[in-house]
Amino acid sequence: MKERAEMHEARFSVGDASCLNRGRDTSCAAVREAYEVTTVRTAVLLAAGAGSRLQPMTHDAPKCLSEINGVSILEQQVRCLSRWGFDHLVMVVGHLESQIRDFFDRTDPGLTIDYVVNPHYRTTNNSYSLWLAREKVSEPFLLLECDLFFREMSLRGMLEPNKVAVSNVRPWMSGTTVDVDDDRRITSFRVGQHAERFSFKTVNIYSFSMATWSEMTRRLDQRIRSGEVDAYYEVVLSEMVADGDRSFEAVDFPEHDWHEIDSLEDLRAAARAVTSPVWI
Repeated sequence: MKERAEMHEARFSVGDASCLNRGRDTSCAAVREAYEVTTVRTAVLLAAGAGSRLQPMTHDAPKCLSEINGVSILEQQVRCLSRWGFDHLVMVVGHLESQIRDFFDRTDPGLTIDYVVNPHYRTTNNSYSLWLAREKVSEPFLLLECDLFFREMSLRGMLEPNKVAVSNVRPWMSGTTVDVDDDRRITSFRVGQHAERFSFKTVNIYSFSMATWSEMTRRLDQRIRSGEVDAYYEVVLSEMVADGDRSFEAVDFPEHDWHEIDSLEDLRAAARAVTSPVWI
């Protein structure tokens, strides 16, 4: 608990540091109030899918419990969230959900856990899972997916709303890419395409303000209620940016600080790269 308290203090800017020891000073109270509003402490973790590309391992366990050198993806993610002072986790579950609940029953992550069940996880995509979580989110939040294994320190830049984790494209990467302007603002998304040479690959970690989330849920509602349940939530982000939203800021994730585990080969590559059980 001492470490988490120290991390909360560390997230004040240098200019505000003196407020930490000035009691009831009203100007410091304003700083603290602003800090409470803008600092992300809730995470939404999408872990409903069957992990078909990771079979046969996912026949008997959800993807997020796959281990890299003895540490499950979920354990590492929870460790990272706790390290940075998160206190609320919304878990969207489906495939073998009881094992995820058992994991949290056996551990003490220091987080309040809310479960959201996607009963249609075999026939829907991540936009549907995210939409299901809408009633559990009432504050800015961090969105991440269950197949990401990353260093604890990587989240440092994601603790304020409207951030997008990105990595320089490398030949082995595929998936959604973004363009970034000189101010590090996202200017376009290309969803589900092979990563292009001069683009940035999304890491599938985002943080959202409540204003952004309100617009996202409005657009998700339209899609889900029209029967479009097999889409990526990045399609909505792409639309928002195409319509002129420039609120999303890119945050660099070095290519060697994270692994996306989609296949057995991805799992083996991560095991070769992560040589310590505690990856900070």
